Amino acid sequence: MTLKPAVQVHRRVAEVGREAWDACAGNPAYAGNPFVRYDFLDSLEAASCAVERTGWGPQHLSVEDGKGRVAAVMPLYLKSHSQGEYIFDHAWADAYERAGGRYYPKLLSAAPFTPATGPRLLVRPDVDAEAARGLLIGGAVTLCERYGASSLHVNFPTQDEWRWMGGHGLALREGQQYHWQNRGYATFDDFLAALSSGRRKTIRRERRDAQADLEIHAITGADLTEDHWDAFFAFYMDTGSRKWGRPYLSRPFFSLLGERMADRVLLIMARRDGRWIAGALNLIGDDCLYGRNWGCLEEVPFLHFELCYYQAIEWAIGRGLARVEAGAQGEHKIARGYLPAPVYSAHYIADPALRGPVEQFVMREREGVEAQMEWLAEEYSPFREGEA
Repeated sequence: MTLKPAVQVHRRVAEVGREAWDACAGNPAYAGNPFVRYDFLDSLEAASCAVERTGWGPQHLSVEDGKGRVAAVMPLYLKSHSQGEYIFDHAWADAYERAGGRYYPKLLSAAPFTPATGPRLLVRPDVDAEAARGLLIGGAVTLCERYGASSLHVNFPTQDEWRWMGGHGLALREGQQYHWQNRGYATFDDFLAALSSGRRKTIRRERRDAQADLEIHAITGADLTEDHWDAFFAFYMDTGSRKWGRPYLSRPFFSLLGERMADRVLLIMARRDGRWIAGALNLIGDDCLYGRNWGCLEEVPFLHFELCYYQAIEWAIGRGLARVEAGAQGEHKIARGYLPAPVYSAHYIADPALRGPVEQFVMREREGVEAQMEWLAEEYSPFREGEA
């Protein structure tokens, strides 16, 4: 398929359109990742979450084929800060600005506010991926230079994309999360049977204590209502206030998510005496359950573990999903069966004075991250020997 040697810039994903965007995002190789679908990205823009005013100015790229049809797209944002990214470059920004440079604006390719691995260079399945990727990355670098941006960052790409970008000159960074892997379990008890006896007892006790006097509901699809979103938004805002942060997502976003992607949403909610007191939001991929946000209005021992980790595992087993990704950070997840897993980012730094130190830093950091993941898995794995 011949591609036009030009890249277009779009200030809203709606300029590309649902059909054209999802023809690229729906490539079977991406396993139904919900965070790069048109409806997710457009909902963030329509609800004023990922827009210029919040420091997330859309600059999405597209490439056309010889017939004028969209052949590849790249979610891209002009950022005036480094919030909501989950791969931290604050130290780079501080060092550059102390040396007299200007780190912002910068360009970021990511699913906003979402620390989940997924494709960033989205290519229609009948298009030459190598050529399309080259045009997208080349266009992003050109845009970086045109705007006088300090850098281009591609956060949480797939491993294949990450390696490809390394081969095309971007600095490669590696981090870690904690993921649960389904090893063919038929039930939650099958999963527990793979753990050491001490961990089995602890998890059963935590679940018993968390569920005492509560009703727990898994809600998805047509069962989602505005009442559920009202309750969950209160939980979400409470979590934001506890962390002394500014919540990124607006109330209208959750309504749009429920309206447009109900079959991709799983709310796990806890109720006491007819009143919702806590909840966890997950998005459903073709092979993965992605844990996203959590909050509560009552402090209940182990309820966070129950709603975010154990219920997610149980639901994933019931649907035959391959894994659960429970979001960023948290070594405490290891004891609940979520083992260290690598996540990736790639970086283009415009100024050679900053580029060299960043390349040296990420190379040393990769070695440390890989050693730490291996050590954590060996030292703290809850699985019986030979089961992990």
